[in-house]
Amino acid sequence: MFDELDLRLCAIIDPGPSGNAGLPDLARRLAAGGATLIELHDDRGRPQDIVVLARAVKDALPPHVPLIVRDRAEIVAASGIDGVRLGGEGIDPRIVRDQLGPVPFIGLTLRTARQARAAPLAIVDYVVADGAFAPKSDAEPRSANGIAGLQEIIEVFRDRIGNFPVCAAGAIGTANAAAAIAGGAEGLAMHFAPARIDDAADPADAARELRRLVDAALKRRAPLVPDTRERRRQEEATP
Repeated sequence: MFDELDLRLCAIIDPGPSGNAGLPDLARRLAAGGATLIELHDDRGRPQDIVVLARAVKDALPPHVPLIVRDRAEIVAASGIDGVRLGGEGIDPRIVRDQLGPVPFIGLTLRTARQARAAPLAIVDYVVADGAFAPKSDAEPRSANGIAGLQEIIEVFRDRIGNFPVCAAGAIGTANAAAAIAGGAEGLAMHFAPARIDDAADPADAARELRRLVDAALKRRAPLVPDTRERRRQEEATP
């Protein structure tokens, strides 16, 4: 197990129309290119099939790159992977923590500052701020309000607990990766479904370019407020 997560580049993979066959190799290539975290998203498969797939993906990854699954917390214990990111409606992180115990990572998807104020930060290990480049609209009412929404979520965390690990997601690519980091995110979450990757492109190259942009933007960013883990422990102890 890992002591903490490196959120600089979370590569999200899912079976897509082509099925599961190429996912372990895709994960391996993304990690070779610089992905620091792999997230498996499969909301259609049978639990027993996802367990088999998760084990195959985990086996394909180097030891320093963790694997998490989206929403399906039951897969974590059954497959031995490293954690889960919760985003589905009605999934309580407290219940999931009770089920998994203290070791596996739990991430939480947020889209608004209101959700950030209510998030159980003593329970989860990191947050994905979704919709960083998808402003609110009637068509997408759950979206964060662009970079301003991302910054608002981060400011809520600073007021509550000091720095808290935040990964930005939502229509992110090479054109706006640096802006997400400048807005306060520690990294990016980006979808690398096989069907979206051109046959002539190497996923490792795509990951490598994103990592280059993220690392450069992190170096340019001014130091943030020091992480106050004691405040996090105090919040955990508060009824």
